[in-house]
Amino acid sequence: MKLEKLTEKSEARSRRQYEDACAAAHALDLVGERWALLVMRELMLGPKRFSDLRESLPGISANVLTQRLEGLEAAGVLVRRKLPPPAAIQVYELTQWGYESEPIFQALGRWAARSPAHDPTLPFSAASFFLSLRTMLDPERARGIDARVGFRLAEETFLAHITDGRIEIARGALGDADLIFAGTPPVLAGAIYGGQALEAIEQAGALKVEGDRALAQRFVGLFPLPPKAERTA
Repeated sequence: MKLEKLTEKSEARSRRQYEDACAAAHALDLVGERWALLVMRELMLGPKRFSDLRESLPGISANVLTQRLEGLEAAGVLVRRKLPPPAAIQVYELTQWGYESEPIFQALGRWAARSPAHDPTLPFSAASFFLSLRTMLDPERARGIDARVGFRLAEETFLAHITDGRIEIARGALGDADLIFAGTPPVLAGAIYGGQALEAIEQAGALKVEGDRALAQRFVGLFPLPPKAERTA
C-alpha cells in the first residue's frame, strides 16, 4: 500500500510537468499552477506577510496559498525571510529573478485588457493597480512631465515619479509629492480607466485630491487602454 501511494504521488508530479524542452513550457512548469502568477504579482512591489497576501487575494485559501508559496520558493522565484527587530516578522519576497518577470505581467495585461469579456468591476488590489500604471503609461502623453504623485491607500502609502516618459512606483513617504490621491484602488481605477470625473468622485466622498489639481487632471489621462478585440461570430 505504501509503495502504491508513493507511485501515485510520483505520477501526480509527473502529470504537472509538460515534459517539453520549450522554455515557455518550462515557465508553465514553474508558475503555471492556479494562483501562482497572482502571488507573484502581489509581491512585485516588495515583500508581504502571509496575512497580507491572503487579504489581497480574497479568493485563495490558506492551504492553497501555502502550497503556492512553497512551490515558488522551491523554484527560486521567491524567498522567505524575517524582518529585523522590532518587526521580527516573516515575509515573502521575490528574488531578483522573480522581479525580472514583470514584463510578463505587462504583456499579459495589455493583451487581456483587449478582451471584450474583461470585467473591471471585480476586486482590484493595490499591486494590480500600480502594475497597471507601469504597464499602461503612454510615454508620449507623459512627455515633459517631471512630477511626484503620492497615493494613500488605507494604511499604505506609495510614491510614483514620472519623468522622461517613464513611471517608477514604490512604497514610501509622501513628503515631497506634488500631488496626492487618497482612495481605494477600484476608485482610482475608475478615474483613470473608467473616465469618471475626479470632481464627481470627490463629491461622493470616495476620493480626496491634495496638491496640484491641474497635474491631477493630466495624470488620469496618461494611461489609455488598448482597443477591445473584435468578437468573432
